[in-house]
Amino acid sequence: MSLNRKHILVVDDEHKIVDVVKSYLENSGYNVSFAFNGKDAYEKFEKEHFSLIILDWMLPDITGEEICRTLRQKSDIPIIMLTAKVEEENILHGFDFGADDYVTKPFSPRQLVARVEAILRRTESDSPSCLTFNNGELVVDLAGRDVKKDGNSVNLTPNEYKIINVLARYPKKVFTREELIAIVRGEDFDGFDRIIDTHIKNIRQKIEDDTKNPDYILTVHGVGYRFGGN
Repeated sequence: MSLNRKHILVVDDEHKIVDVVKSYLENSGYNVSFAFNGKDAYEKFEKEHFSLIILDWMLPDITGEEICRTLRQKSDIPIIMLTAKVEEENILHGFDFGADDYVTKPFSPRQLVARVEAILRRTESDSPSCLTFNNGELVVDLAGRDVKKDGNSVNLTPNEYKIINVLARYPKKVFTREELIAIVRGEDFDGFDRIIDTHIKNIRQKIEDDTKNPDYILTVHGVGYRFGGN
């Protein structure tokens, strides 16, 4: 998965709908993953990085409402609800539990793609250009491509910057080594995944006060890494 191509998760138990939406999104330049139930959706969300989720209201195991509420406790990822419920009360209820937009079934796939593009443009324009953590101790300047620790610029390699950039932007997300390799080297890179461990070690030496008890780059054993600043 490349950061240059937005990655979208489509969750719906109707295979025909998933196939059509996937086709239209891919033709518009997006990477697309899919899940046919809530359990698979949770698993994919934990293992992969997504820019947006298209989520059916009615799933066979877990309701879209419950999934949306749970994801909102972990992430501010944009969520578009697919629903056959057109009553105003139900639609407003969807916004209450964290949906960003809704599309009623049956729908035009082209309209759905337009909604996706509009939300992604809005969320990108709303994104801060500078991230500050631990009362200003660490600053990640996304616009200036610079990282400062205690007011001093940190000399990071381009790959180290890519890693800290994506971890800091999505602090509640656990990234696998494979995802970080795709971000650093591209999705076609066929190298040894432990190269990420070396990059992480080098970053910690540059930004952590205690590399054995890091504050920022945290290991999630058996999975990968996540950002720990606040």
